[in-house]
Amino acid sequence: MTLKTATLGGGCFWCIEPIFQQLIGISNVRSGFSGGDEKNPSYRDITSGMTGHAEVIQFEYDDEKISYTEIIEVFLTVHDPTTKNRQGNDVGYHYRSIILFHSADQKKIAEKVIVEFDTEKIWKNKIVTEIKEYTDFYIAEDYHQNYFNLNSNQPYCKFVIEPKISKFRKKFIDKLKK
Repeated sequence: MTLKTATLGGGCFWCIEPIFQQLIGISNVRSGFSGGDEKNPSYRDITSGMTGHAEVIQFEYDDEKISYTEIIEVFLTVHDPTTKNRQGNDVGYHYRSIILFHSADQKKIAEKVIVEFDTEKIWKNKIVTEIKEYTDFYIAEDYHQNYFNLNSNQPYCKFVIEPKISKFRKKFIDKLKK
């Protein structure tokens, strides 16, 4: 088994981290920053909007259990990829929808799935997700890791993240870890 790496940003990393933790074939989900120029940024740096980075998750996946196509389909379903630089009340360049590809194959797959979603009108508006070559990943501070699972009673988790997880679990029940 050879694990591959994926790096995705769909708004606040607290919202997408617990979703990908639940998928078959995915391991080592970490929250961090990528897509910008500043080396070793902190969360405070990112939220300034001056680093160019987005909040992202990075994980390994076993493509014998889950394909990159399936990963991108889940990704484009669990956040709104049609809003530029925002997800709900989270607004800013660091909340943009972004796919950071690790290979030419990942880039091709991401572009293909986006075209399919737009053609099938999965979303009312056109997808604006940025597709960019991966360069670096900077892990976020410890308190950001596994945030939802450690803080599920916090209001943001209850009112923003929990409904996304519930919707995801219903739609992708066949792809969940047992």
